[in-house]
Amino acid sequence: MDRHRAQPGTIPSSPEQAWAMLAAGNARFMAGSPAHPHQDVQIRHRIAAKQRPFALFFGCADSRVAAELIFDQGLGDLFVVRTAGHVTDPSVLGSIEFGVGPLGIPLIVVLGHDSCGAINAALAAHQSGTIPGGFLRDIVERVTPSIISVARRGALEPEEVEREHVRMTAQLLTERSTLIGERVSSGKLAIVGAEYVLTDGEARVVTVVGDAGVEPSV
Repeated sequence: MDRHRAQPGTIPSSPEQAWAMLAAGNARFMAGSPAHPHQDVQIRHRIAAKQRPFALFFGCADSRVAAELIFDQGLGDLFVVRTAGHVTDPSVLGSIEFGVGPLGIPLIVVLGHDSCGAINAALAAHQSGTIPGGFLRDIVERVTPSIISVARRGALEPEEVEREHVRMTAQLLTERSTLIGERVSSGKLAIVGAEYVLTDGEARVVTVVGDAGVEPSV
């Protein structure tokens, strides 16, 4: 038996176990046969005093990209932070550090997706030279480094910008947060960057920082 795979009914304690459980949940979701775990009265009572999530999701705020549904998990399983285009700021980093530090979560998943409005807005601004006003400007500015990175390699395709933004976000977490960087270096934490495909429900691995027992598939 795979020593990295958590036993049924146990909470994953390693990055490998956490990703294996998430991958199994995504497979159920894609197949249209979700188990809807941890959504009953008993689990509500059991976790009321203390939470023990096994994975932290930093994803886009898009209404079609709900991590608990995509990965068929329930109450107390996931610690979720979401912003448009999964852009970071100090409060986002603080929230993620809370999950990694006090909660001891072994896996971070950066979850992007196709047809991302934030990516499209940043691409439109890049192509037109017109930056939107208000706080939308902040989102566009934080996505722009990913656009520049892709532009250096050739044509600007939205799908490749989305994937590059996932890669750069995962790397940024280790660079900006000493806590995250140290946990990854020690093997206690890994980061999986994934791209969610809206039409078929699949979460495809784009990048991995550390060891989560999985390799990129796109």
